[in-house]
Amino acid sequence: MDNGVSAGSTASTSTLGNIALGLTLLAFGIGHTGVLSGVTAANSVSLAMYVGGAALFLLGLLEYRGGNGFNGTAFAGLGVFWFTWAKGAGASVSDEAAGTFLVLFAMLALTLTLAASSGLFGQGVYALLTLSLLLLAIAAFADSAGLAKAGGWVAAVSGLLAWYGATAALANWPTALGRTSGRAVAAG
Repeated sequence: MDNGVSAGSTASTSTLGNIALGLTLLAFGIGHTGVLSGVTAANSVSLAMYVGGAALFLLGLLEYRGGNGFNGTAFAGLGVFWFTWAKGAGASVSDEAAGTFLVLFAMLALTLTLAASSGLFGQGVYALLTLSLLLLAIAAFADSAGLAKAGGWVAAVSGLLAWYGATAALANWPTALGRTSGRAVAAG
């Protein structure tokens, strides 16, 4: 493979995991914003189940196998989140149950934010994910469409950041501000 990355290495699974996370967050976020007519968060269920859920979980297991505990935790944990969210989308649950679910996974995202070793860029992806989940949780508790839209925008920005990080890793684009780093690092 290009860039000296062998098949099955944690570098290639990290990049693919960040692309999967980015695309899922972007679709999920755009669905919550209402910016595209007729597109809702429910329209991202299939993508969330298979790309965000199953693929991320599998990539997390590969990361664990390759010795990367952080990405293993991030991808497998977020894979569980996306798969569970997709399976429950449209189900009749209380606003309190939906909000609690989002708060619990915001705690995972906060853990990932604090543990990210790739600097401010990687922490930014997970910090924005944390903020998005908290805004969506509060929106569920308060039945606030405005907060849900704000949470969607934050999720979309987080998705763009994760996608850029993965693309930057493949294309050797910068992810650090200033001149502190000449190499690209995927979020995580």
